[in-house]
Amino acid sequence: MPSVSVCIPVYNGEAYLAETIRSVLEQTWRDFELVLLENDSSDASWEIATSFRDPRIRVERNRQTLPQGDNWNRAVELCRAPLVKLVCADDLLHPRCLELQVPPMRDDPSLSVVASRRHMIDEQSRVIVPRRGLGGGLVGLHSGSEVARRVIRNGANPIGEPGNVLFRREQFVTAGGWRPERRFIMDLDLWMRLLQYGDFLGVPETLAAFRIARGSVSAEFEQQISDEQQLLFDELGDSGVFDVRPIDVRIGRLALPLGRARRKALFTVSRIAARKDDKLLAERDEAEAAEAR
Repeated sequence: MPSVSVCIPVYNGEAYLAETIRSVLEQTWRDFELVLLENDSSDASWEIATSFRDPRIRVERNRQTLPQGDNWNRAVELCRAPLVKLVCADDLLHPRCLELQVPPMRDDPSLSVVASRRHMIDEQSRVIVPRRGLGGGLVGLHSGSEVARRVIRNGANPIGEPGNVLFRREQFVTAGGWRPERRFIMDLDLWMRLLQYGDFLGVPETLAAFRIARGSVSAEFEQQISDEQQLLFDELGDSGVFDVRPIDVRIGRLALPLGRARRKALFTVSRIAARKDDKLLAERDEAEAAEAR
């Protein structure tokens, strides 16, 4: 049995899937399995997934397209290792990601979540915002209550997306897995439920990259994201599991617009870069056409 499972749920992800798979296979930590779950795509995702010849890869396919939350849950269910990392089909891992995240989790059973910083990249895999995440003092070892207070006060998701997070499969099952009804904050919602069972370790290195493309779901549903975050913050304040104070929740409500502004700025930068790429491509095609004439 491998020490860690990396799973990639993919639906119509042909544009970046090969690059994502390569970023996993290039890990310096070699003892892992890579589980690819192809969600009955209509593009070439299946062909790309099955084109890699590496004994650590298992490719599975859904008979029909599942909703995102159900597909992510099935991807984790297919994993065999005690430690799991889910990577979206357009995101990337740094070569040392598993090397720096697996040993702390393996050696300290009190840890439930290990996270790192990540780069924000555009459609061409260029870094548009470096070393993002773990703000508000989340580097180092922290209790679940400490993380809950700092997440609420941040007004966004300072822990990050699945690619830069490692968790325990057993606790994932106990916590109930990804909740599809929290469509826009499934990651943050899960991290906080996992932290009921242990501590959080934030490693300072930048070990993943989260892609922001023109078609990113988050860019279109800002109000829903804020509404789900507010609901989560209220739940954390009322649950009694974490030592969250009323002042934390009040500060979190005030911080939500700032979180929205930060996300909007990221999407704007990505769109500007994409438009520049389109313009350069059009100019190149024009020049080639002129030469042909």
